[in-house]
Amino acid sequence: MPLAILHSRALTGVRATAVSVEIHISGGLPRMNIVGLPDTEVKESRDRVRAALLNCRFKFPPSRITINLAPANLPKEGGRYDLPIALGILAASGQLPLDKLNDYEFAGELALNGNLRSSGGALPMTLAAAAANRTFIMPPADAAVGALAGVDVLAAKSLTEVFAHLTGKQQLAIATARAENNDAFSAQCFSEVRGQVHTKRALSIAAAGGHSVLMIGPPGSGKTMLASRFSGIMPLLTEQEALEAASVQSLGDKPFDATCWRQRPYRAPHHSASAAALVGGGGKPRPGEISLAHNGVLFLDELPEFERNVLEVLREPLESGVITISRAARQAEFPAAFQLIAAMNPCPCGYLGHGQKECRCTPAQISKYRGKISGPLLDRIDIHIEVPALPQSDLTASASGAASSELRAVASEARQFQLARQGILNARLSASGVDRYCSPDEQAQHLAKRAMEQLKLSARAYHRILKVARTIADMAQEEDITAKHIAEAIQCRRPILDTLA
Repeated sequence: MPLAILHSRALTGVRATAVSVEIHISGGLPRMNIVGLPDTEVKESRDRVRAALLNCRFKFPPSRITINLAPANLPKEGGRYDLPIALGILAASGQLPLDKLNDYEFAGELALNGNLRSSGGALPMTLAAAAANRTFIMPPADAAVGALAGVDVLAAKSLTEVFAHLTGKQQLAIATARAENNDAFSAQCFSEVRGQVHTKRALSIAAAGGHSVLMIGPPGSGKTMLASRFSGIMPLLTEQEALEAASVQSLGDKPFDATCWRQRPYRAPHHSASAAALVGGGGKPRPGEISLAHNGVLFLDELPEFERNVLEVLREPLESGVITISRAARQAEFPAAFQLIAAMNPCPCGYLGHGQKECRCTPAQISKYRGKISGPLLDRIDIHIEVPALPQSDLTASASGAASSELRAVASEARQFQLARQGILNARLSASGVDRYCSPDEQAQHLAKRAMEQLKLSARAYHRILKVARTIADMAQEEDITAKHIAEAIQCRRPILDTLA
C-alpha cells in the first residue's frame, strides 16, 4: 500500500500535541520531501532514515516519497520523528503490516546504524498517548522516564527491534521506572544549622504554607546553608506534583534522572543569569529556571547582584504560578509554581548593623545597592526575615534543634489542614480566598490594621500578613486567627531594610 499513517507527538510547552506522520510513495524520480512546518533537525531526518534503513538490511524504495507531519500549522522540531518516518516508509512500501500501527505511538532519533537515541520530552508524551489509549514505543532512556506515568511504555534499542515487535517475531519489553531515591533528605539536616532559631521558625512557616522568603543578613550568618536545606523540610511530593515537576524537567537540556523524581526540585542559578535563563525562551521555547523549580525551590543568592530587569520577570509567576513565553510564530506555557527563597546582604560590604564589624559603605552606595530590588517585587515576597551574625557562643556550641524530618512532619500536617479546608495552599489564595479563609478575630484585625498604618504596608502586604497568620494557625491546628498569630506574621513581614538604615 503506497500510504501509511503513524502517530507521534509534538511538544508545545509541557503540552504534547498529537502529530500524524503520513507517508506516501508514488512514481517519479527518487526523492524524499518532508512537509508540515519541519525545522532543520526534522529535515535532516531524510539522510538519517535512509542510512538507517539500508544499514538494517531493509529496502529503501527508489521512488518519490512524500512525508506530511500533520497538523500543518504546528511547528515540528527535534529528531523524534525519525522512528515513525522510517516505519512509515517500511509500511508504505509493503515491508511492514499496517494493521497494528494505529495502536502505538512512536518517538526516537535514529543513528545511522539503526540504533535509537533519546529525543526528550518522554513524560508529557507518554501521558498524552495513554489518554488516547495508545502505547508508546521509544528508546530505553526515554521509556524509563515515561514509565513514571504508571502506564505501559515499550523500550526499543533499535529500529530492527521495533520491526520485530510489529511483525510478531519478538515482543518488546515493558519499561519499568527506576527505583526512587528519597534518602537525600538525610544528607543535609536542619539540625546542623547552629543558632538562628527565629530564621528556622520563619522557614518552617514558609514550608507549611508555600510562602516566599527573603533572608537579609551579613556574610557567614548561614543564609545559604539554610536555603540548601529548605527542600528537606518541605512535604514530600504527591504523585501528581511529582509528575508535573518531572514533565517540565524532562524538557530540559540535561538528561532527566528518573531515580530522583519524587524529590523537590532545587534550583540555584548564579546571579549572572539572564532574564531568558530564568523564564525560559529561545526560538524553540524551553523551560527556564523558574519552571524547572516547579513544585520545588528557586534559591536566588545575592539577590541585589542580579540585574534589575532579570528580577522583574519574577513578579508575574510569583502571583500566577505559570509563565507564558510568546514568540511571533508560537506561544508556550510552562508551570512555575515555585517557592522563592532569596538571600541578600544589608549593604554592599555586608556589615551594616553588624554588632562587631563596621560598615564601610556610603549612604549613596547603600541606596544604589537596595534600589536594584523594586518595591513591587519586595511586596510579593511573603516573609522578610533578618538573619543576624552568630555570636561566638553559637559558633562553638554543638549543633542542635529540630531535625528536618520533624519540621517536615509539621509542615505536612499543616498542608493537609489547608488542602482539606480550601483545596490549595495558603500562599496561593486569591483575594476572595483571603476574605473567606483568613478573617482574623476582632482583636487580631485591629492589630493588623495598626501594623498596616505604622509600617506603611500596601494592601497586598496586608493580605500576605493574613496568609502567613493563617499558616501559623494551621501549624498550631487552630481554626481561628488570633492576635498572637497576627503578631508573629507581622514579625515575619517587618521592613527590615528600613530598620537597618
